[in-house]
Amino acid sequence: MALDIDVIIAFAEKDNQASSKKDMGWVSQFKKFLELMLLQVLGHKPNIVLKEEYDSMTASTMDNAAVLVTILSKDFIESGRCLDTVESFYKSIGSSKFNRVFKVLKSPLSLAEQPPRLRDLIGYDMYQLDAESGLMKEYSDFFSEEAEKQYWMKMVDLAYDIHEALIFLKEGQTNAEVKNIFKRKTIYLAETGHDLSVQRNIIKRELQRHGYIVLPNQTLPTRLNELENSVRKDLEECSLSIHLIGSAYGEIPEGAEQSIIDIQNKLAAELSAQKKKNKEEFSRLIWISPNLKNASDRQKAFIETIKRDVEAQEGAEILQNPLEDFKNIMREELMESQERVASEDHQGRAIYLLHDRVDHKAVQPFKEAIEKNGFKVIEPLFEGELLDVRKNHIDNLRSLDGAIIFKDKVNDQWVRMKVLDLLKAPGFGRKKPILGKAIVTPEGNTQGLEVFKNQNLTLISGDQNKSIESLKSFLQDFKA
Repeated sequence: MALDIDVIIAFAEKDNQASSKKDMGWVSQFKKFLELMLLQVLGHKPNIVLKEEYDSMTASTMDNAAVLVTILSKDFIESGRCLDTVESFYKSIGSSKFNRVFKVLKSPLSLAEQPPRLRDLIGYDMYQLDAESGLMKEYSDFFSEEAEKQYWMKMVDLAYDIHEALIFLKEGQTNAEVKNIFKRKTIYLAETGHDLSVQRNIIKRELQRHGYIVLPNQTLPTRLNELENSVRKDLEECSLSIHLIGSAYGEIPEGAEQSIIDIQNKLAAELSAQKKKNKEEFSRLIWISPNLKNASDRQKAFIETIKRDVEAQEGAEILQNPLEDFKNIMREELMESQERVASEDHQGRAIYLLHDRVDHKAVQPFKEAIEKNGFKVIEPLFEGELLDVRKNHIDNLRSLDGAIIFKDKVNDQWVRMKVLDLLKAPGFGRKKPILGKAIVTPEGNTQGLEVFKNQNLTLISGDQNKSIESLKSFLQDFKA
């Protein structure tokens, strides 16, 4: 299905009001970052259209859009025009076999406050909560440590989920057929208590980046019968379930005596026993937090049951170790983690030379200089299937010794995304520190890049000859 508009972003006018003339509004900033993220996963710039509540948008325009992103806030849900936009889009897409509507929460909203149309959708929380007061506050720095933990994690999730929807539309296939095209495993990542929501999200993001389909992909029902049916249905599609158990016992559905966490574990154990009889593949990983100081008596009893109960343990590997150790075990269970030994072919170390296709010609003299200094150069892929390109990038992040980001025609935002990838390298399975990082910009314009000096990055600038000489000095220090 060919559609001209990739994404419509619907929002209330007040949610895009800038604090000053030189600042961008919240939604405009969001659009800018989403474009960058989608550019990374799609390989081309997406067509994203802003739809403010008082903008008139024809029915034909709505019919010509692949995805609707709603920016939920108090102002959005009180705006009849915003809600009409949602209804118009649902009307235009009819009965879609997969999700084409996404809800981004700009501020905290309970399910009861959200429009009925959107309640069952998984929300992408893009707001910051003050750890001490519990109050919401706007991000003043989108590249801060706080933003990295919440805003960017959710932005990555959203970009990959939108990408998935666009792939489905392009292929014109059902979910099952698309899964078969990519030959990807489906994994059940059980919902957790509130204390482990961040950890669950980190694992979910990592699995998705490696091409795995992660279920559940919608909010779990709150009534017991509906919940069990939904969990069983999702588990049937999976070859592995992952359960994270922390201090919180979790919510108890209507009509139930056990928590959602407990119920998911019980249903996964039942399925494991059934699959074992039928000699079908299904395994379980259960991680129990080593820090359970604040656990209730009921949660402690639940954990003891998991450890002792043969049925609860059915087909499960139970681990109580630091989360990073668990993630490493999970990777070994799931992924071919044979890291390339970069120095096999060369006595020197391996440098990952990150550059964009548009700078391919300009980067060549720098590539030659690196090789002449005895280093192996690893470069990004630009051709092939998207998942193969992404896997190659992640493999490079795992195996590099040093990294050089090359900036000529690309903008500062592209550089920021590459710096973020280097910061996240441990999350991709990297087990050793990066020995040296640099940004090379032969155009000499370093305005906007000085901030990266605080992140242990060497900034190399100037004309080509000067930059290459500075690069040689960097490489000599690197060898030392």
